[in-house]
Amino acid sequence: MIRPALTALAIILALPAAAETKIPQSQAEIALGFAPLVKQASPAVVNIYAKVVRQVQQRRSPFMNDPFFDDFFRGFAKPQPRVENSLGSGVILSDDGIVVSNYHVVGMATEIRVVTADRREYNARVILGDKASDLAILQLEAAEDLPYLSLRDSDQVEVGELALAIGNPFGVGQTVSSGIISGLARTGMGAGDGFGYYIQTDAPINPGNSGGALIDVNGDLIGINTRILSRSGGSNGIGFAIPANLVKEFVSQARRGSEEFQRPWAGMAGQPVDADLAASLGMELPEGMVISDLHRESPFAKAGFKVGDVITHVDGEVVNSPSEMVFRMSVAGLDGMSAITRLRGGEREEISVPMITAPDQPPANPVQLDERTAMPGLTVARINPQVIARLGLPLSSEGVVVTDPGPYAGRGGVQPGDQLLAVNGQAVGSPDDVYAILSDSGRWIQIDLQRRGSRMSLRFRL
Repeated sequence: MIRPALTALAIILALPAAAETKIPQSQAEIALGFAPLVKQASPAVVNIYAKVVRQVQQRRSPFMNDPFFDDFFRGFAKPQPRVENSLGSGVILSDDGIVVSNYHVVGMATEIRVVTADRREYNARVILGDKASDLAILQLEAAEDLPYLSLRDSDQVEVGELALAIGNPFGVGQTVSSGIISGLARTGMGAGDGFGYYIQTDAPINPGNSGGALIDVNGDLIGINTRILSRSGGSNGIGFAIPANLVKEFVSQARRGSEEFQRPWAGMAGQPVDADLAASLGMELPEGMVISDLHRESPFAKAGFKVGDVITHVDGEVVNSPSEMVFRMSVAGLDGMSAITRLRGGEREEISVPMITAPDQPPANPVQLDERTAMPGLTVARINPQVIARLGLPLSSEGVVVTDPGPYAGRGGVQPGDQLLAVNGQAVGSPDDVYAILSDSGRWIQIDLQRRGSRMSLRFRL
């Protein structure tokens, strides 16, 4: 009787193979399984130990400032350092020590230690990180002649391909798990930032695998393992990896000396085209993303796009949601032109659009209030495209916005991204207006603001 495992291998061998994909060629290779591949790839996957020191504000005592109890509670409410340690994985991408990992593993670390598969240890520092994409690029100190993985074109990955996940789950040491690519272009899985765009795999990914490698049968990097869907915290066979093409752009910007990841600015809002929307637009099938809003300075607006247009492709790659649009533009990088396929009135047209950063015009002119004002530490800025992109404001936003509430306004409920409408009943049109009003205020302050489309008033007593 033929065993099921051998039957599965026979089916795999019977399938036509893509030119670039290797399959077992002999009984000896079948017996070895993935061993040669693991020996080739695993030296480039590292363990990362990160330390984060946070200042924790202690609870205030009702007896503070009391003459009798003062000595008993001296130092009670002072911020205390709290050390948090995190464990994750990373992938070496160059022989001089460029390593990629997840931002949630190393992004806030004050000390990073990297251990290779052969037990060499290196200090490391983050040279480029982005919380929204959950990627970070590290540079190992005094590293040379390291083994590294090559990046595959992740747009060529297909559902059904074999894949291996390599990392350090639960801190038990380097571990390899196998599976297949079970989905592509998964969106809506991000941590609230809206930039999530993932490759899905059923290769088990567990805590500690974050930042590890998802490789193909040639040993090339498909993506960086980052998230799972699970009710228990363990692997349920649905894991997600950040595509290698985005990793490639991160490495490129890090090599150029960028300290923050720069993604092109679309200056637009949109939504996926569903069946009802497709019918209203006269489309035969639902596809693409329809533009619902455009900033007047958007490069798409200047290229002739309008509200109601449908974008179906960026540089020949399918786009079906705002998250996919962000991903495709991020991969395209800055300072070039991208071919955007537009559908309008049943006609398709390919239009070149420049990939640029959000312009800082008019100048944001940020102002931080000092001790001569009623709310020292409050920082406000003029709203412009760059501020809109950084704070995620509606495209129609104008006026003045809070970029940092500082200690006093923050305790009163003011938040970053609040648009200031008036202070003490006086309309504000610039950061200087806010400074002037709060430099000459009485015992009460009223701030009228708009937050996520809702208007509110906050009152403070000095």
